[in-house]
Amino acid sequence: MKRIYFFLVTLIVFQTGWTQEPVKTESPKWQGKFEQMGQMLPTPNEYRTGSGAPGPRYWQQKADYVITAELNDETQSIQGSETITYTNNSPDILKYLWLQVDQNINARDNNTKKTTSYSVKDSVSSKDLAGNLALYDFNGGYNIASIKDAVTRLSLNYFINQTMMRVDLPKPLSTGEKFSFQVEWSYPINDRMQGVTPNDGRSGYEYFPEDGNYLYAIAQWFPRMCVYDDAVGWQNKQFLGRGEFTLPFGDYKVRLTVPADHIVAGTGTVKNAKEVLTPDQFARYEKAKSTFDKPVIICTQDEAIQREKSRAKEKKVWEFEATNVRDFAFATSRKFIWDAQAVKIGDKTPLAMSFYPKEGNPLWEEESTKAVKNTITTYSKYTIDYPYPQATSV
Repeated sequence: MKRIYFFLVTLIVFQTGWTQEPVKTESPKWQGKFEQMGQMLPTPNEYRTGSGAPGPRYWQQKADYVITAELNDETQSIQGSETITYTNNSPDILKYLWLQVDQNINARDNNTKKTTSYSVKDSVSSKDLAGNLALYDFNGGYNIASIKDAVTRLSLNYFINQTMMRVDLPKPLSTGEKFSFQVEWSYPINDRMQGVTPNDGRSGYEYFPEDGNYLYAIAQWFPRMCVYDDAVGWQNKQFLGRGEFTLPFGDYKVRLTVPADHIVAGTGTVKNAKEVLTPDQFARYEKAKSTFDKPVIICTQDEAIQREKSRAKEKKVWEFEATNVRDFAFATSRKFIWDAQAVKIGDKTPLAMSFYPKEGNPLWEEESTKAVKNTITTYSKYTIDYPYPQATSV
């Protein structure tokens, strides 16, 4: 059975500490998973308390996105444009902005190849060896077509350093002010199964030769604002393929153009489900919103198999909106089966959903959405109520 990958984006905060000594020149050693946090938290100030919690003058920046993008299933590429509205809630005057351009990790001259080391095993497959040594003939990364002021339409000066991009502001951005700018870009999508870089499992496509179709799981796909905070200023370290970065929260409006026979999963809520689904599929989607005992199959396996047999010439636009989130990801394929069920959490009823090809059955149909439901109910019990309208496993 073809391998099916869970697609998770996880933020892990790992804090270690040590006991202060009068004189010590060597690096402090980790004392074990139950050691005290010690002196690792920053000095308390008006922005952060001694516990690390927000202080009386705490602030966060805000980045809102309006994105329009098209996936080309013939060339396995994405072309898009975005308008970013950045709100400066800091007490500082900003003269430039930093953005993450993560897809540049797939460019031929990326830093990951220069900084990654490997050990020789007793045996290694040719596929793993080619991936480790970056022998696949793939040259990815962004083609930035333009960066302009959204109001004046004048071009902005910018500089790209590997996976980071600095955009110079036309005038300093004071506290409480907003600035909107537009970025046009494109890039070829990497094959996740070839292991072009250590980033291969995070985003890309999987090709299914049995029916000649692609399954796209797309993350880190648009230029995104870096975090600016009171602790370190701009968080503009290079992305090398391992780990995640924090991102500023904001609101997203996203229009995705895909082949008409594709089914799309995305962050937030699909706003035009009635237009992109068949009447039967839309009726099942509406039924899932009030079905709590078991998943409702919105797009069936029989429907997916029929879609696999043809290639639509037409296109459809899927519209998504997401409020107060740190990122947007999506997945799309004509192979997708889609099921969902409602989950009661506090006064909300988010949807637990799963998207998967027939190669994942019967396991995924039987267990995936149950796992999503159990996850958000358990975390809601022991932390805070799950705040978003859906949780999806692809």
